[in-house]
Amino acid sequence: MPAAIPPATEASDGTPGGKDWAVIGLIGTGHFLSHFYMLCLAPLFPIWRDEFGVSYAALGLSVALMSAVTAVGQTPVGFLVDRHGARPFLVGGTLIMALSVSAMAFAPSYWMILVLAVVSGIGNSVIHPADYAILGSSVDQSRMGRAFALHTFTGNLGFALAPPLIVFLAALANWRVALLIVGLLGVPVVAAILWQSRILQDQVRAKPKDGAPVGRQVLLSRPMLLFFGFFLLSSMAGSGIQSFLVTVLDELWGVPVAVGAMALTGYMTGATGGVLVGGWFADRYTRHLTFVVGLTGVAIALFLALGTLPIPHAAVPAVALLAGAALGASRTPRDVMVKNAAPPGQMGKVFGFISSGLPLGGAITPVPFGLMLDAGLPWLVLPTVALLLVASLLCVGSARSEVLREARRTAPVAAE
Repeated sequence: MPAAIPPATEASDGTPGGKDWAVIGLIGTGHFLSHFYMLCLAPLFPIWRDEFGVSYAALGLSVALMSAVTAVGQTPVGFLVDRHGARPFLVGGTLIMALSVSAMAFAPSYWMILVLAVVSGIGNSVIHPADYAILGSSVDQSRMGRAFALHTFTGNLGFALAPPLIVFLAALANWRVALLIVGLLGVPVVAAILWQSRILQDQVRAKPKDGAPVGRQVLLSRPMLLFFGFFLLSSMAGSGIQSFLVTVLDELWGVPVAVGAMALTGYMTGATGGVLVGGWFADRYTRHLTFVVGLTGVAIALFLALGTLPIPHAAVPAVALLAGAALGASRTPRDVMVKNAAPPGQMGKVFGFISSGLPLGGAITPVPFGLMLDAGLPWLVLPTVALLLVASLLCVGSARSEVLREARRTAPVAAE
């Protein structure tokens, strides 16, 4: 049984817990918008194709540019967050995202939308390093797991709500009005962050000890590279599931597309709800690695079952739901392990670098998995997903071992 962490009604400094939830709410709302804006363009592609006379490949470039700029920008922004504080970057990044999406409503051509997608990606690149730096410094340790869990949950909620809301607004008025409305939603969020900025604490800029890694040395250290590998590989696996689960189930077992879609929805629902369970565990118990390995192992077994066993069609969505819940619940303890491994005052660059593995992983796997299907090898997709998850566990286990080894090595020095 994992060691329990005693619950706390107040933060360790006597600050009431209500302040923690206010911080979590502010940061979560900004994270919701970040993910919302990432998915509010794709539903407009059929309309833009007719209005601007461009191909779907060109339309896809808008989302690709936004994602790529976000991924590339996170690490350098993380350095700036650590040096100058997270709050001004959070305000500026959220405002840039909101105004760039609003400006798309006035775009005279598709090329202007591409330019604004790049600008939005620049704003979006601020979110992860700034959010994690503020949460890690503002929220009491006894609530850190739930803080990270709700951060992930609100991002997933943004992904889920963007397509139906943008389609509804476009049908109600037109696509320009729709983008103007959703873009301007960010302005009151920025105002709320500014109004409540006093409760958003920046990291303490601790001076590194002699011989301790700093700057790029931190990111190129073995533990951080391994954590990056963990994020990258698990994102590659998740991207494969999201992109091709319906197709694989159809080609392998003749699962109707409607049932396959229910399975994918079940997987996504389980993954979203699972993060909240993981947050509760991370706050209550200390054996985070055991929890991550155990639940990822459950997900691996379930994916292999979907890919190798003729499961009754009616049971397939339930199996996918359980697999998603297992993976989702493992995510929050993972984030807490990264937070605990980050050197003091360097959380921005650490999370900026490591979380860039998520969009990168999502960009890598769709083409190779698609080639497997084109080659008539649908049976290979889910075992490959399982193999990627096994490799991710090797990375996180090694990273955790390196962190513990370094802690033992420096403990005598700290005691002197």
